[in-house]
Amino acid sequence: MLKKLLLSGAFAIPFFFSAQENSTSESKISIMPSVGYAWRLAKMPEGITRETRDYIKGLKSGVDVSISAYYHLKGNGAVGLKYSTYFASSDGRIAVQGSNGQVVSGFVSTKDNITFVGPAYMFSNFKDDTKHKLFYDIALGVITYTTKTGTVKGTGSNLGLEANFGYQYAITNHVFIGPKVGLTGGTLSKMKYNGTTVEFGEEEREGLTRLSLSAAATFRF
Repeated sequence: MLKKLLLSGAFAIPFFFSAQENSTSESKISIMPSVGYAWRLAKMPEGITRETRDYIKGLKSGVDVSISAYYHLKGNGAVGLKYSTYFASSDGRIAVQGSNGQVVSGFVSTKDNITFVGPAYMFSNFKDDTKHKLFYDIALGVITYTTKTGTVKGTGSNLGLEANFGYQYAITNHVFIGPKVGLTGGTLSKMKYNGTTVEFGEEEREGLTRLSLSAAATFRF
């Protein structure tokens, strides 16, 4: 009796693993949320006071949140949609020069938000029979910047690019978790402040590029 059970088990094992592989490969949809921290890479203006520098530093790092949805093609490619957003805020005293040349300082509080949305392509080994998952993706879309200081609100949009590389460990065939490094890029040559459009010079453009480090999860269906 024992020999028959062992023999049956030996024959069943290959079918068991085959069923696991089929289950993994049949997952066509991947939902990938992430949350982490990001650092804006634009250079600080020159010739500013220490107080102004400290105020700007508060806006150069903040929370980064994203979510992507992909449909897996044959092979290792997938197409989908990516959305990401960055939040930062800072309080401080800054000094500005008025039109008459007089320097005026005051306490300000600013909230910044940078969003990106666009179609994306991902390459991964999600279908492979391994616990160690790797992926990279790239997306081209619209990057939008919103900043609010007191009653003054500024907005601007332009073409943006986002790319990510990540490692994840497969907890199950349908749930992966791990770290992700991302780069989001874009610049603005003009913005609207309370409805008034302001054009920036070559050296005054608003740099929106940021580097992010996040914890990412993948849910496969």
